[in-house]
Amino acid sequence: MPPTLGTNVLGRKVLYLPSFFTYAKYIVQVDGKIGLFRGLSPRLMSNALSTVTRGSMKKVFPPDEIEQVSNKDDMKTSLKKVVKETSYEMMMQCVSRMLAHPLHVISMRCMVQFVGREAKYSGVLSSIGKIFKEEGLLGFFVGLVPHLLGDVVFLWGCNLLAHFINAYLVDDSVSDTPGGLGNDQNPGSQFSQALAVRSYTKFVMGIAVSMLTYPFLLVGDLMAVNNCGLQAGLPPYSPVFKSWIHCWKYLSVQGQLFRGSSLLFRRVSSGSCFALE
Repeated sequence: MPPTLGTNVLGRKVLYLPSFFTYAKYIVQVDGKIGLFRGLSPRLMSNALSTVTRGSMKKVFPPDEIEQVSNKDDMKTSLKKVVKETSYEMMMQCVSRMLAHPLHVISMRCMVQFVGREAKYSGVLSSIGKIFKEEGLLGFFVGLVPHLLGDVVFLWGCNLLAHFINAYLVDDSVSDTPGGLGNDQNPGSQFSQALAVRSYTKFVMGIAVSMLTYPFLLVGDLMAVNNCGLQAGLPPYSPVFKSWIHCWKYLSVQGQLFRGSSLLFRRVSSGSCFALE
């Protein structure tokens, strides 16, 4: 769909790509409401498999008890525990990602069939047979590397940033009792405010880091559908990429590494190729 002319907050005329609601309305017009749920079955199966895998790994490799250390004097000890906890989370995430990725590939291909009005991928079992016949075993893992890298960068970035903020910027001596009497009147409330702040730190850091790791998700999804026989993964809609690094460099030059990250106001970057949208 072509971009439309609009104005920004400064009153300048700029080109905007269609928003989420514009695309959703168009899909409903073409395929009906059911069209909004393309690829839902393999996506649900992928999420379920990932959850089951993580739960099974926790039983086989139970995590050690990790006590929260917040005192600045215990910074070295606390950092070691964060590294240990993050390493454990990374192991679980990487294994679950690898096992569930084939279903993610099928889900993505079911979605992009809308572009060429194709029906190559329908059921999960038939899709597995087609991919194995045409691309072999490696066909189930196209786009896996950038997804794994994104997961690793997200986990380490989120956990380490949250740790340093909690250790250096959150003061344990703050009490929720006016006048600082909480330490004497109610010892249990001494760290209530600090704990409340810490409970949100990791959540906020997760949002911030997820924005930075979005290009990994985008490149991984593009590689999952690239040159797979569907029109959406072939010229003129998309170049044929030799590797995910080639895809990354191409998007970087086009200024599209963050395309699709915004649901509403999607400005056209300089040098963008509209066919890719």
